[in-house]
Amino acid sequence: MKKMNYQNVKGTKDFLPGEEIVRRKVRRTLEDVFIQYGCQPLETPILNYTDLLASKYAGGAEILEEMYQLSDRGGRELGLRYDLTVPFAKAVAMNPSLKLPFKRYEIGKVFRDGPIKTGRLREFTQCDVDIVGVETQMGEAELMMMAADSFEKLEMNVTIEYNNRKLLNGLLSSFGIQADDRESVILTLDKLNKIEVKGVITELKEKQVSLQAISKIENFLNTEDNLEVGYFESYTGLNEELDQGIKELKELTGFIEYAGLQGECIFNPFLARGLEIYSGTVYEIFIQGSGFTSSIGGGGRYDNAIGGLIGTEETFSTVGISFGLDAVCAAMKEGASSGMTNVAVIDSYVIPLSREKEALLVGRNLREKGENVEVDLSGKKLIKAMKRANELKVRKVVIVGDDEVLKKQISIKDMESGAERTEPFSF
Repeated sequence: MKKMNYQNVKGTKDFLPGEEIVRRKVRRTLEDVFIQYGCQPLETPILNYTDLLASKYAGGAEILEEMYQLSDRGGRELGLRYDLTVPFAKAVAMNPSLKLPFKRYEIGKVFRDGPIKTGRLREFTQCDVDIVGVETQMGEAELMMMAADSFEKLEMNVTIEYNNRKLLNGLLSSFGIQADDRESVILTLDKLNKIEVKGVITELKEKQVSLQAISKIENFLNTEDNLEVGYFESYTGLNEELDQGIKELKELTGFIEYAGLQGECIFNPFLARGLEIYSGTVYEIFIQGSGFTSSIGGGGRYDNAIGGLIGTEETFSTVGISFGLDAVCAAMKEGASSGMTNVAVIDSYVIPLSREKEALLVGRNLREKGENVEVDLSGKKLIKAMKRANELKVRKVVIVGDDEVLKKQISIKDMESGAERTEPFSF
């Protein structure tokens, strides 16, 4: 028989138990926090119509280049979802009876045919929370608090950088950048951390931005005071969008300071999150003091998406945040957290010594008490079964043999301390 040379599709991966145990622990931790914050569960389809995913109120041109497209037998043009935000906006648009504010969470696979790097495959998992129906910055503040709580439970030190797209758009307008060119300029500014000021200026020249506007942008980028929210008071009155951005920024900063989150939340006037969907506050989450430099989450306000999908000019106040499960786990693997390594999931490992039926009964009894139990099914001798228990990092071993059954007891060994004891058991 010819041996098949199987391999995974590029950008996909099998997560074997050692890795998947940590991933599921992270997922459960995040989900528990989402539920603590009153979020309701929602599940949306992986398959969507291409028209929906390609809407101008969706992900933008760069993401559309990475969208997986296909057609069904009926000739319908479809795509695999590239995030959970657009399907969520569609679900809200299709269900006008939903009571607002509506706060939902969803954890699921998304797909992008883009570059592969540590923490980002082409099939990956996002953990999202979105709130519809809150106009004030209270929505953003709560999501940022939720992010801080989540990573505290995961024992990860994070920085949440935040900015406001109205502030950024208003600034660019004041610098003489025309409305049609702003998204392109914002995409360049979003690369500041990667290509630095020199690279930004070079790229803006390549895009044929006016030299006068480039000079103003360069001066702004090289100004240290603009890292303080108060710096922008001097820009008040230049244009309406800028004024609104400054107002929202001050409101959000007030919430952050009152909650005592100044250490985790840092204002970054250059943060853009280059998606056209965003209409106000934006934020991204990074690991502090780690070699893992990619963002592990982010989000922002997108008030125009739901109304746009409905085909009206109606505004639905919407703000969301997304955590990349794969990115979080990759950061953990690089030492960003010690809290999820060597997670023990088996409380008792039951070894039958020629007493298989009795061992199954003991396992069932322990599970009824709330323990996670594995019964050794291999029939191996005690030495090899104990070796297996060590590999699984179980908390205790329970031995069921002739002597135990005769004396109506089970023999227990604590694998951490090495202490041994017996307990009565009715066979």
